[in-house]
Amino acid sequence: MRRRPATMAVALLGAAATVLTFTLTAQADPGAGPAAGGPAGVAAPAGIAPDMFAALQRDLRLTPTQARARLDTDARAGRVQQVLTATLGSRYGGAWVTPDGAAVTVGITTAADAATVRGLGAVPVRVRHGEQALAAVVDRLDRRAGDAPDGVVGWYADLPTNSVVVLARPGGGAEAEAFAAGAPAGTVRVQATTEDPRPYADVIGGNAYYIGSSRCSIGFSVQGGFVTAGHCGSTGARTSQPGGTFRGSTFPGRDYAWVQVDAGNTPRGLVNNYTGGTVAVAGSTEAAVGAAVCRSGSTTGWRCGTIQQKNASVTYPEGTVSGLTRSNACAEPGDSGGSWLAGSQAQGVTSGGSGNCTSGGTMYFQPVNPILAAYGLSLITSGGPTPTPTATGTPPGDTTWQVGTSYAAGATVIYAGQSYRCLQGHTAQVGWDPPNVPALWQQI
Repeated sequence: MRRRPATMAVALLGAAATVLTFTLTAQADPGAGPAAGGPAGVAAPAGIAPDMFAALQRDLRLTPTQARARLDTDARAGRVQQVLTATLGSRYGGAWVTPDGAAVTVGITTAADAATVRGLGAVPVRVRHGEQALAAVVDRLDRRAGDAPDGVVGWYADLPTNSVVVLARPGGGAEAEAFAAGAPAGTVRVQATTEDPRPYADVIGGNAYYIGSSRCSIGFSVQGGFVTAGHCGSTGARTSQPGGTFRGSTFPGRDYAWVQVDAGNTPRGLVNNYTGGTVAVAGSTEAAVGAAVCRSGSTTGWRCGTIQQKNASVTYPEGTVSGLTRSNACAEPGDSGGSWLAGSQAQGVTSGGSGNCTSGGTMYFQPVNPILAAYGLSLITSGGPTPTPTATGTPPGDTTWQVGTSYAAGATVIYAGQSYRCLQGHTAQVGWDPPNVPALWQQI
């Protein structure tokens, strides 16, 4: 839907975590100084930007040792999530990192899968509803988004409580209950909130691209251009610094878009860290619920938090946006549209939220993988760390892969004439052939 320039000026101009991707780089606002959250003088693990590592310690109140352990747990959770989503189907109740960051928990609807979960180094918990069942409830509410009453702020699947939460403004509990009526018994709970989410926008910026007299932030580089928030511009709109054209845009409903840049601009897999350097983007592996996530913006610099919920729907003044990820990493006006990363893995682009970095708040980002899928785009990366085993020991080498065999991290096997190295200790299951589960095996 094409929006009037006056309306767009309210909804965009974020200039957050701009991907430094072009020969003709966007110009910084002369009045905007460096953002907060620079290097803290501690050594970051391989492949993790020092600024991000320092912000992780600051915002999650971790020591360097704790921060490294947290990143290891988050990476393991991502691999567990990939494997079990594909193998357990409707019996899978989701995976999440415990609040202390020490363990990965997996919901299962049948006790028969407990051994499989333990074999991946995770803690199984019996739940009543699978993740697919919760997603179906969210989808049902999404289809009724146009009928959502004013008292309803949004809704999301909450994996640790195995329920779908409907957020209600003060006094809106009855409206929220009526809106959710008809959902399977025990799947929905209403939760009061003071949130007042809206797409973040401001005229303060660092690096930016322009849409007429309005400006917004670049998200991540893709072949031929970049992805960004959908509220930044309508399909066909022209951009400058860098020059390009919106080839696709969706907002509301979803909040994503992509811009094809003009000849002479070179997309690169880097994100501006606003302290004179860049952060390499190594891929777009989705992080688990509870995992640490960081975002960068021209107003507040690197800010970190955790992924609280996925598949969230939120009602902005312009309409309801679904499929978002909810986080407690703070943001402020001027941070809209920017990049979210878990380690070196792209997660999404800022959509909106409420609160600020003084009192805290709740933020929402549009996951990047659905953007890539929607438009058939390929993320541009700048390399990154080679996945390393999550455990040590003296693993066996160059044996033939077999179902039922326990493999230690670092073990090497032969499968169909190719060699693979185990990334995480596990007991092989049917369907977990090395080429099929890159979360567990890396070809060497």
